[in-house]
Amino acid sequence: MIYLDNNATTRIDPLVLDTMMPFLTDTFANASSTHPFGLSASEAVKVARQQVATLLGAKPNEIVFTSGATEAINTAIKGVAENYAGKGKHIITVQTEHSAVLDVCKYLETKGFEVTYLPVLPNGLVTPESLQKALRTDTILVAIMTVNNEIGVIQPIRKLAELTHAAGALFMTDATQAVGKMPLNVHELDVDLLACSAHKFYGPKGVGALYVRQRRVKLEALLHGGGHEGGRRSGTLNVAGIVGMGKAAELADNLLMTDTERVGRLRDTLEKELLTIEGTRVNGSSEHRLYNITNILFEGCDSEALIMGLDNIAVSNGSACTSASLEPSHVLTALGLTETEAFSCLRFSLGRFTTAEEIPQVVQAVKQVVESLRAMVG
Repeated sequence: MIYLDNNATTRIDPLVLDTMMPFLTDTFANASSTHPFGLSASEAVKVARQQVATLLGAKPNEIVFTSGATEAINTAIKGVAENYAGKGKHIITVQTEHSAVLDVCKYLETKGFEVTYLPVLPNGLVTPESLQKALRTDTILVAIMTVNNEIGVIQPIRKLAELTHAAGALFMTDATQAVGKMPLNVHELDVDLLACSAHKFYGPKGVGALYVRQRRVKLEALLHGGGHEGGRRSGTLNVAGIVGMGKAAELADNLLMTDTERVGRLRDTLEKELLTIEGTRVNGSSEHRLYNITNILFEGCDSEALIMGLDNIAVSNGSACTSASLEPSHVLTALGLTETEAFSCLRFSLGRFTTAEEIPQVVQAVKQVVESLRAMVG
């Protein structure tokens, strides 16, 4: 199997798994227990918290471990909404956000909050001018993702956060596709809240983190029942998962430049060859984009048929979190694609374990399937 769906999930790094194994077998204590066995688990969590904080340029006490990015996003947005409702009930986000953000915003609209959904340019970027116009005195939160999960576009987060703070609101970013793949520093970006998930950067599934800026943000907890994580997220800590996330963060920090250069070259080669196929183009900005992804339109080809025809090659036609939907990608339609065009696109997302030998195999297979499908149509 050639796996080019790394934006959906990544293979766990063997070094991460090795680090986790003791906590799945012999070192199984509850990290909240006060006996020596429990204290050893607590110390392992402490080390992992520091590793994640280091990757983000944060302080360890600003990291809240969660079950993943979805929980982190829910905690951030709902927590701000509840705690700052007295100041205002206006939230700003973007039409191309992940469903984890959009669905929370839609839920809050049923609770009396007003949400502005900013449009994007045809290249997928949000303009600072559009945000500036949308900001109001009752705006309490702006939520804009760092890297889009479908097209890889990188938003100008620092500038957008600057405008948000000037208006007296908080800024949250869903950095699920960015953390571990590009240099990130929460202080340089000046974000107040940041969500991420371990399985997007070669860690285990079922664990994520929420960065909460110290002394600037007050959050109401989403989960109650024990006061874990400084009262911000109750529940027995997933020690093995947290240790795995910490190790994945450490590896990402050490391998960032190596991964960027090697995977970037492979992506560029793949994209260049696929664009030699007639009737193809890249969706979204090619300049402001993460190095591991390309989203390509294949005119006259249904994306599901393309995926089915690519035996032993794993690619996608959008977010795995909305794959059951019969609707076209909201990201691609926001760029201006028609429904037919949106249903004719494939996302190729490469990763640390993608090899150079796999690229020509993928190119040949895609060309054959595209030719076959177009011949069937006419």
